[in-house]
Amino acid sequence: MSKRIYVILAAVLIAIAATVLYGGSMKDFKKPADSELKKKLTPIQYEVTQHEGTETPFRNEYWNNHQAGIYVDVVSGEPLFSSLDKFESGTGWPSFTKPLEPQNVVTRSDRKFFMVRNEVRSKHADSHLGHVFDDGPPPTGQRYCMNSASMRFIPVEKLQAEGYGQYLPLFQKQEAHK
Repeated sequence: MSKRIYVILAAVLIAIAATVLYGGSMKDFKKPADSELKKKLTPIQYEVTQHEGTETPFRNEYWNNHQAGIYVDVVSGEPLFSSLDKFESGTGWPSFTKPLEPQNVVTRSDRKFFMVRNEVRSKHADSHLGHVFDDGPPPTGQRYCMNSASMRFIPVEKLQAEGYGQYLPLFQKQEAHK
């Protein structure tokens, strides 16, 4: 086979593997052991996702990201939020009006720091993502205030290659409305 065929075959295999690992069904996902998570994640990612940490506002990777794409759980790859629902909250953390896949996020009461808040966690990896507040803009009135360290951003141009091609039509619709 020619070198070009090998390159194409490798790209197809990578796309299939990415679909299985990230874009496919989460029903078979098994959260890695703590020792594996410590190896896979940076210290801040581990602290935020596994110990309900909070990163510094205005000093995190995605608070000021304006690229088109989606945000996935850094542990499991489950799709969480879209740049189409991201807004400038002025808080210094990435904020969204709603989840991309509501079934991939769960909320629970958080009573730390002498207040009651609604913590947001990923459904399958049980990663701490941030909190949701009722002071967001229309249409939902909600502000999903997330930690960059709990997510990985996938730009539109890499969605297909990384196994998230099913989300491309969302961005194509957006382009058609411009």
